[in-house]
Amino acid sequence: MDIRAILAGLAFAVIWSSAFTSARVIVAEAPPILSLSLRFLISGLIGVGLARLLGHTWRLNRAQWQTIFIFGLCQNALYLGLNFVAMQTIEASLASIIASTMPLLVGLVGWVWFKEKLPILVVLGLIVGVIGTALIMGVRIQGGTDFFGITLCIVGVLSITVATLSMRGVSSGGNLLMIVGLQMLVGAVILAFPGVVFEEWEVVWTPKLLLAFFYTVLMPGLLATFIWFWLVGRIGAVRAATFHFLNPFFGVLIAAIFLGESLGIWDAVGVIVIMAGIFMVQTSRNI
Repeated sequence: MDIRAILAGLAFAVIWSSAFTSARVIVAEAPPILSLSLRFLISGLIGVGLARLLGHTWRLNRAQWQTIFIFGLCQNALYLGLNFVAMQTIEASLASIIASTMPLLVGLVGWVWFKEKLPILVVLGLIVGVIGTALIMGVRIQGGTDFFGITLCIVGVLSITVATLSMRGVSSGGNLLMIVGLQMLVGAVILAFPGVVFEEWEVVWTPKLLLAFFYTVLMPGLLATFIWFWLVGRIGAVRAATFHFLNPFFGVLIAAIFLGESLGIWDAVGVIVIMAGIFMVQTSRNI
């Protein structure tokens, strides 16, 4: 068991899950696509600037450039862009629950498309993680939920699955921080086009909005993405993806604390089951 990777995964899960709450705050006061494009522009420039100060180069290999484009498109533009739009009509907690199905999709696509052989313990761990997610989701999805918003989140989780699988071996060429910064700039450019066409820059400037925006830029934007790239490079896409199973619990907990969304006993039961699934995947040796 890689304790360092597990601690990094838990840190990633907390920071990443908090992005649903900060996004919910942002979209209530600003246009979702344009604000997300601006977030990626700032995060990307900071990331590239730090990378250059640390001596990193943008002379990357072909696989790294390919990952930069695919990740920038599928995670930043599609996954996060669609989630930002969806959270105008659905709760942050529900968006985080839908996102948590990604580990199962990564394992399934890896098995079907890449012909990966998954040990029985990994398969069981993924199933247990889905059961834990379902326990939480069963309580969360109730009457009156916006179907269009749910559909956007489902398309988004399919997109981040593609993004995660595109990261295979990308960290082996070095310049990880440069890659993180550049893929954010790709997302900023792609999102700028629909943002300009479909939205107007109407913002209600409040201290809460500014705090949420700059928190999103620095923490989920830079730090969590860097941890994610490092984590996939260290333990592989399937193992790393299991930490997304924690999105429902941390997403619901953080939304309950800062947005007043409800938190119940089944949330706690669900996270215990999810943690059991993660433990099973992380302790499997043949993956």
